[in-house]
Amino acid sequence: MSIEIKGTPACPGIVEGEVFIFSEPEIVLNQKPIAESQVENEINLFLEGRKKAKNQLETIKTITLKNIGPEEAEIFDGHIEILMDEGMEEEVKLLIKSDLMAADFAAQKVADQYIAMFQNMDDEYMSARAADMKDIFRRLIANILDIHIPSLIEIDAPVIVVAFDLTPSDTAQMDKTKVLGFITAEGGPTSHVAIMSRTLMIPAVVGAKGILEKTNNGDSMILDAQSGIAIIDPTQGEVEKYQAKAGEFAEEIRRLRALKELPAVTKDGFEMILAANVGTDIDALPALEQGAQGVGLYRTEFLYMDRSNWPTEEEQTIAYSNVVRAFDGQLVVIRTLDIGGDKSLDYFKFPHELNPFLGWRALRICLDKKDIFKTQLRAILQASALGPIGIMYPMVISVSEVEQANALLQECKNELAMEGIPFGDDIQQGVMIETPAAAMIAGELAEIVDFFSFGTNDLTQYTLAVDRGNPHITELYDSFHPAVLRLMAEATQDALAKNAWVGVCGELGGDPLASLFFLGIGVKELSMSAINIPKVKEIIRNTTMVEAREIAQKVLSLGNGSEIREYLKKVINQK
Repeated sequence: MSIEIKGTPACPGIVEGEVFIFSEPEIVLNQKPIAESQVENEINLFLEGRKKAKNQLETIKTITLKNIGPEEAEIFDGHIEILMDEGMEEEVKLLIKSDLMAADFAAQKVADQYIAMFQNMDDEYMSARAADMKDIFRRLIANILDIHIPSLIEIDAPVIVVAFDLTPSDTAQMDKTKVLGFITAEGGPTSHVAIMSRTLMIPAVVGAKGILEKTNNGDSMILDAQSGIAIIDPTQGEVEKYQAKAGEFAEEIRRLRALKELPAVTKDGFEMILAANVGTDIDALPALEQGAQGVGLYRTEFLYMDRSNWPTEEEQTIAYSNVVRAFDGQLVVIRTLDIGGDKSLDYFKFPHELNPFLGWRALRICLDKKDIFKTQLRAILQASALGPIGIMYPMVISVSEVEQANALLQECKNELAMEGIPFGDDIQQGVMIETPAAAMIAGELAEIVDFFSFGTNDLTQYTLAVDRGNPHITELYDSFHPAVLRLMAEATQDALAKNAWVGVCGELGGDPLASLFFLGIGVKELSMSAINIPKVKEIIRNTTMVEAREIAQKVLSLGNGSEIREYLKKVINQK
């Protein structure tokens, strides 16, 4: 008998396949003393476990090089170097011989010492090695105990991944030829794993409570990521039903793809720019295949993740240049480093904060850590020599912050000019409007920037005082709430009055329901996960600006998010 589990759609699609449970195994250490007669055997277990761990890391490095890139693959050279360190080997052997410790327990003891030592170092590069130690010794100990630690990059056959949750770096390492889709017990439609699924265009469902309790490795599953449903061990009738539904979905994709080369122009001649949100340079090609007219949000934080130290100026220049080159004359908006909140780095110490989303994050960190910020700004400037670029600052709440950031940008321009390094002379400067404070001073900000882009995920969170990652209050998080939409409408008018153009790069920007509202209030650019571009384009091409303005005014008069959604659904269905 089949079992149905309901979650929240993250990226549309319908797939059928075997379940792969991605979970962290529990490791129980052998803490009892060993007999002297077991010493040699434990040393051999350690050496054999290390050999297996090294082979695994070399395999992961090869796969990473193929699927992601050389910079990310180099991380594993450092991991192998630590694993094969002779000093570490001697310490483990000594504990086995002198203290009669089991190999796994001895390795953990050495790991604890190394991790503590590196964590206490002031030097950022050296303290970053602590994160490496945790990962490497965990893999080593698992191999000593003959416990397999799964990694998404190691999947070698097409599967549907089932997990409690996935990190952005987990998702970034997915091989689309092997991961048919995924479903998680945690997460919401605006969680980072959901956003990444749309960037990679992998069918996904999040927030499916109880999914791990109902599934086993190898189970047959239908994942309907349009409706947010997983069917475990489906009947033949259910398989046939969803195969037909998958065929209909594929036909719609083909129909919409025919619009790829056409602009998003209304019937009366008003054009909306439809750009893509990207996380890495490998996202550029899929975005172009969907008809993206540039990049409205380059999430540079992904370049900083899943590594052991800060990316160099050269590494960043290459990554940014690849995207600018790919879009060949179309505007690429690069958001400066946005870490903090729920986005951490293994090699950077964040202070303990009661409210990290209200704390030290994004531009606040960059203005404090000017050397890190300037490295990124110099890289962005060098990429601008290849094509039009916009630099966008996140988490702005004051004019002063933007002035400080612009001053540092000018410093970087002066330095590059002195060094004879070329950069573009038509760089646009902008800010993300993702706090009520920024929205309320939109007019003042518009006097010192060229453009705004609404970060609707955080703007909703801060306007409604609702943590978008808290499963207990998910129903309160609503980007269609009248307060959020009215705030954006007013800020847009303030910006347009000062000749600054306005975009939307949060998840609402890619929601087909919201497209006519944004068109009607005067938004120039919608940036979204590439998979949403064709549908939004179709909606815009089937309306007029006169209609869009009337729709926007009606939306602004409605009293709650449910009414607004129902009204917009009705309007779009009539198109």
